[in-house]
Amino acid sequence: MQIKTMTGTVFSAALLSLLAACGSSETKAPSPTEAPADTSAMPEAAAPAPAAPAAAPASAPTATPGSAPAAIDPSAAGAVTLASLTGDAAKGEKVFAQCKACHVAEPGVNRVGPSLHGVVGRTAGTVAGFKYSIANKSSGVTWAPDVLFTYLEAPQKFMPGTRMAFAGLKKPQDRADVIAYLKTKA
Repeated sequence: MQIKTMTGTVFSAALLSLLAACGSSETKAPSPTEAPADTSAMPEAAAPAPAAPAAAPASAPTATPGSAPAAIDPSAAGAVTLASLTGDAAKGEKVFAQCKACHVAEPGVNRVGPSLHGVVGRTAGTVAGFKYSIANKSSGVTWAPDVLFTYLEAPQKFMPGTRMAFAGLKKPQDRADVIAYLKTKA
């Protein structure tokens, strides 16, 4: 029994040391000889506020049926925009091979997903003969190149409720290349 208590005490002391080490230089744990700081004005579980990050991370835009998705702030630190890349249609055709299980770029040919012929500049949910999700059909999205760039990174995050199960193209250059390829299919 004493070993358990000692182990718990050692763990607690190590945890407290770790937490104290993680604090900023402005806040330090008082030494055994120092009087603790007056915390009577602070709420019981209050902790010092963390420093604000240099730049907020870019978050995926959201959409609800009947409303357009929110735009990502391309000025966020580390964000790569389509405008900062040069798409290569030949490379994009190779990347598009991942999409061919569900899509083709020929006009009037729908598969699990709609034909992507002429998708650049088209309004979402408008290919004749394809049954779209409510989220897609009522999104009001126009597939401009920069919108496609954001969508292709994480379709489900961009348009919650879409039936497109594809996880997305994480590499910005792959997205730029696919868009360059799709522009040739208009």
